[in-house]
Amino acid sequence: MNQINPAPREEFAIVLDFLPNGYPFGVRGEFQRKFPVAQGIGKIRFGLLELAPKKGISLQPGQEVYLGEGKRDEIHHIIGKLSYSRLTETAKTEVKFILEKLIKENEQRFIKFFNEAGPINMRRHYLELLPGVGKKHMWEIIEQRKEKPFENFEDIKSRVKLLPDPEKLVMKRIISEFEENDNYHIFTS
Repeated sequence: MNQINPAPREEFAIVLDFLPNGYPFGVRGEFQRKFPVAQGIGKIRFGLLELAPKKGISLQPGQEVYLGEGKRDEIHHIIGKLSYSRLTETAKTEVKFILEKLIKENEQRFIKFFNEAGPINMRRHYLELLPGVGKKHMWEIIEQRKEKPFENFEDIKSRVKLLPDPEKLVMKRIISEFEENDNYHIFTS
């Protein structure tokens, strides 16, 4: 189930790290020549991507780059998906700041998840995939959204007592999906 990732393909990514001389210590193979590479995160599906910049292009962490079908100014091609464990330490640090910003910018997508998430099976609910949400919080969220759909993160905080910060729950879940802690991907591709 991928409840809030409607876009079939990323159009834009945010650069997490740029390695102008490629990976150190032969990460991609001992005999492979060094080439510039960027690590990034898709703005919609939050996929971790390895990107090949165009010749002579230098990128900065936090920079938005176009990945779509049209003319690309900075990126030559997408090398492929990255696992979280292959991110550089700079990229791992940067991803938290970028996610915080993207979650705020796309708040209504996440509110839709809180308002519409359903059961996975007879014993488990998608809301329980959020770190810190157990059966008690899950039922409280369901009861509150029946009365009136949630409007924003502040609305969730005020109506669901003792629930940890919903924005942080979403971020922790996304990081957990990056680390592939279970088989469910509700926020990432």
